[in-house]
Amino acid sequence: MRLLAVDHPLVAHKLAVLRDKHTNSATFRQLTDELVTLLAYEATRDARVAEIELETPVATAKGVKLSAPKPMVVPILRAGLGMLDGMTRLLPTAEVGFLGMIRNEETLQATTYANRLPDDLTGRQCYLLDPMLATGGTLASSIGYLVSRGADHITAVCLLAAPEGLELVERETSQLGVPVTVVTAAVDERLNEKGYIVPGLGDAGDRLYGVAD
Repeated sequence: MRLLAVDHPLVAHKLAVLRDKHTNSATFRQLTDELVTLLAYEATRDARVAEIELETPVATAKGVKLSAPKPMVVPILRAGLGMLDGMTRLLPTAEVGFLGMIRNEETLQATTYANRLPDDLTGRQCYLLDPMLATGGTLASSIGYLVSRGADHITAVCLLAAPEGLELVERETSQLGVPVTVVTAAVDERLNEKGYIVPGLGDAGDRLYGVAD
């Protein structure tokens, strides 16, 4: 597993505002969108391309285009939805799938409750979107799920990551035989006893969409 913690002043600035408990949901959503676009720029450095030849107004030139099959962007429900627009802004031709994962708050184990993905992902580059890489169980399970359907290159984009979660993801994905990259705005100190990232930014889903009773 490769880790890329993006070191950029705009990333750090937007993340600081997201951390602030006084930031309202509307501002939180807007800044998440902006931050994900910055992270997506780094996350797509390994996007597969094919060489092309084209005509400019002046002469013939060589260039590249995204190669087939199209990349797949997969937000993990529900919080990952808040990252979707920021990612597809940079990859407008990507296809979008959805994966529903839920974490048992007592065991901290993740299980799949919904998916809208092709049965066959052979040869596909997949970009997983999950704001908080906390215990790592959800992300590791999601990566394994995509690989089981044939995905052969996976990049996870996360706003924040915890060391414990990164260790678990690396351990659980090391035998998959597929390159895995985690791109994040910061690696925080630790997890608390409830499995939340410290200092973190709270529950990303609740801060994006409010608390659903």
